Parts: sequence; C-alpha cells; structure tokens
Amino acid sequence: MDDAGTPHSKAGPKRLRLALRGLVALTATVVVTITGAGWYASASLDKGFVRADVIDKNDAATLGGDLNILLIGLDTRKDLDGNDLPQAILDQLHAGDSDVGGYNANSLILVHIPKDMKHIVAFSIPRDDYVPVTGIPGYDHAKIKEAYGLKKAAVEQQLIDQGMTDPVELEHRGRDAGRASIVQTVRALTGVPINRFAEVSLAGFYDLANVLGGVDVCLRNPVDDSEYSGAVFPAGRQHLNASQALSFVRQRHGLPDGDLDRTHRQQAFLVSVAQQLKKSGTLTNIGELQGLMDAAHRDIVLSQDWNLLDFVSTLGKAQSPSVEFRTLPVLRYDVINDQDVNIIDPDAIKREVRTAFGMDPGPAAPATGATATGSPNVDGDTQSTDASGGTVTAPTTSGDVAPPDSGGPLTTGIDGDIPCVN
Repeated sequence: MDDAGTPHSKAGPKRLRLALRGLVALTATVVVTITGAGWYASASLDKGFVRADVIDKNDAATLGGDLNILLIGLDTRKDLDGNDLPQAILDQLHAGDSDVGGYNANSLILVHIPKDMKHIVAFSIPRDDYVPVTGIPGYDHAKIKEAYGLKKAAVEQQLIDQGMTDPVELEHRGRDAGRASIVQTVRALTGVPINRFAEVSLAGFYDLANVLGGVDVCLRNPVDDSEYSGAVFPAGRQHLNASQALSFVRQRHGLPDGDLDRTHRQQAFLVSVAQQLKKSGTLTNIGELQGLMDAAHRDIVLSQDWNLLDFVSTLGKAQSPSVEFRTLPVLRYDVINDQDVNIIDPDAIKREVRTAFGMDPGPAAPATGATATGSPNVDGDTQSTDASGGTVTAPTTSGDVAPPDSGGPLTTGIDGDIPCVN
C-alpha cells in the first residue's frame, strides 16, 4: 500500500482473493456487517460505519484470538437518527408504519469464530426467552428482545427529565444504552464474553437482498401469512425478491413452532445469502460492492475499535471454514403477565454455549423449573415502559410434555445446498 493508502496494483488482487474466501463464509453468519468489504483493502474500509461503545473493556480482548460476535436485527421502522423511514421503503418492508415494532431485537445471533478459523458456531437466541434483566427501572425479567427498547426508553426519559430536548441526541444516547443492555443481557444468559457487536436494521435485510437481486429459499410446506408478514409462498425451492425475502425471515404466525421456526428461516436466509454472493459475482463487481457498502453504512452499527480491515484480512486466510447454526433450547411456552414467553433453563444454556465455544462448561446441574419475578411489558411488537409489578412462579416442565423443537444443528459449507425449512 502506498503512502496515500491506495492498494498496490499487484497486491490488491491477491488480497481480494484471500478476503473473498473467508468473507463469503462469514456472511452466512454476520450478514452485511462486512459484506462486500473484501475488495476495499485499505484503511477506508473502517470508515462510514456508526460506532457504539458497548463492549466491556474486560471482554474486548479476553479470548486469546477467538471472537464472540453478537449480531442483532433491530425491528424498528426508523433510521439511526430516529426519523421515520420513507413510506416507499415501509411499503416494501410489509411491516407496518413507524409506530409499529418499537425497538425490539427480534433477531439475536451469537457467533463464535475460533482463532484457527476452522469451524464457526452461531447460536440463534429465540426472541421471547424470558430472562433476567438489570438496570431497567420496574423490571427484573423481560423477553430478551426487549432489553434494548426498554433500556432505551428509560434512559431517554432520564435525559428528558434532566432537560435534554434535542430529539437526535436523545435517539443516539438512548440507542447506545439499548445496545449496551442487550450485550449485557446476552452475556449473562450465555455465560461467555462478547467482544464484538453488530446491529442490522430491519431495512438492512431488505437492502442486502435487494442488492443481490433476491435470494433462493426452500420451504417444506406452502405458507399463507398475508395478514401479518405478507409471506405467501408455495412449497419447494424458489427465488424471492427483496420484499418477499424480508417476509420470509419475519414470518412466525402459522408455523408449527412459531418463533423457533422463524430462527431457522433466518439461518437459511444467511446460508442463501452467502451462496448467492459467491454465485452472482457480486464480490468481484466494484459497482455492486459499492452498493453493498452503501447499504452497510446506512443500516449497520458496529462496536467501537472493531478493525474491519484486520478482521477481513485474517478471515480471508481461512481455508473455507464450516459454519454450524444452532438454536438455544426452550423448555416450554408459557404466559406471564399476559405475555407469551419461552421458559428456559439458564444453566443448561450456559453449559451448551460454553462447550460449543470450546470453554469450560462449568459444573453440571439438573434442569429445574424457572422462577420469574418482575413485570414484562405488554405483549405484541410495540414497546411499553409501564411496570405493573407482581411475582409469577412458572411451574416445572411436565415430563409428559415434550419441549418445543429447537431443531438440530445445521452445519454447512458455502458450496452446500440451501436447507429446507418450515
């Protein structure tokens, strides 16, 4: 690289090929976080992203070269400054107007990339898992998806009470608090440090699929969810445009295992995106890559001090790592304070995640019933900061009732076939 930061003409192609090999694999787990970045092998790769200081300093470099990345898909219809998305975009999202959705982290994926780059493991976290939360007035438990929005609302109210009136500043400060809250909540649930973070907006999934010209998916059964997500598809393998792809990853109504099936949809989408990137030639087309990077800068927030140039260069040297998707287990469904929630075994989750990430799982403990104390917000996709108090004890799972099916691990290489899902 010369003094101006421009790649040398001979070094550029070699570096590109290295980056592409690993970049495609990682795209199957972190979507557009670094999509299209492989060609841009200069310091300018790190420019253009909104950054958030949400990683605990003690976790930033504690894994000896391994990486644990929390990727969240934020279900908001607003941009990073809190402005409503244009109506034309909302119409394509088929997700209601800007008053719907609040700030729920409806997609949560914890990705482990080992130092040797041989086998990437990604855990999808069901959004309705009922978990302990801290630092949110009026709540000690909530659905995990709400840890972001509830904290954001609480911090914004505190700032308003202190006299802050700038709506953009309130939005930025509130979102940073929400990001820190979701990182802390997932860390406490899984028992592993998190040293990288990426937030993708609802529009980000649409923009990625749009730049790619759609994605291929495979359904075991036909679906008709026209009332909610807009997903109306026949069974079998098919190509979806960007709007349809978003409906595909958002559908939960009418599926055998609801949100658990939706996590499998998201995993299949990521695999399809990776394969589409490889087949389409997008990663070697400067114009299309620029479109991907423009979308990434518009739709993605990254943790502070995440050097993407080093990350992509290192990943590119990997020899086509496999990617294994898992979904955290759920004991059963329940209703607490009029909310549909997932009852989980936190100890079992910690052991499973730590074992999969090559860490000491800790002492074994028998699974028990879950005792939940607190006041989750109202059910549905809108956020509420009302706290009604109360204590609810969830009974132990009956041995006669099978737990919801989280599905087995999905292990794929980029040359594999697209998995069929419900």
